Amino acid sequence: MPRRTRIVVPGIPWHIIQRGNNRSACFYTDDDYHKYLETLKEQADKYDCLIHAYCLMTNHVHLLLTPMHEESASLFRYKLINNYFIDPDQSDIGIYN
Repeated sequence: MPRRTRIVVPGIPWHIIQRGNNRSACFYTDDDYHKYLETLKEQADKYDCLIHAYCLMTNHVHLLLTPMHEESASLFRYKLINNYFIDPDQSDIGIYN
């Protein structure tokens, strides 16, 4: 059964959770956390989402954000959450192009 379409109302906050694949780690070093936060700010600015709070845990992330346009949250999630990666062998980190 497909997931129901999310209802997006601009200006209404969202709680978003990102988990590591199979609950594996999302972050391995302090630099990973810093890179994620840099990317978070860049994508939030680009897609007009206001970040109210975040909590970066070793194997998951909580975000409280408000999308300012109907498509903002979807584009933000796609670029940040679905495309953010950290290779466990530390050979690569960043955003897929």
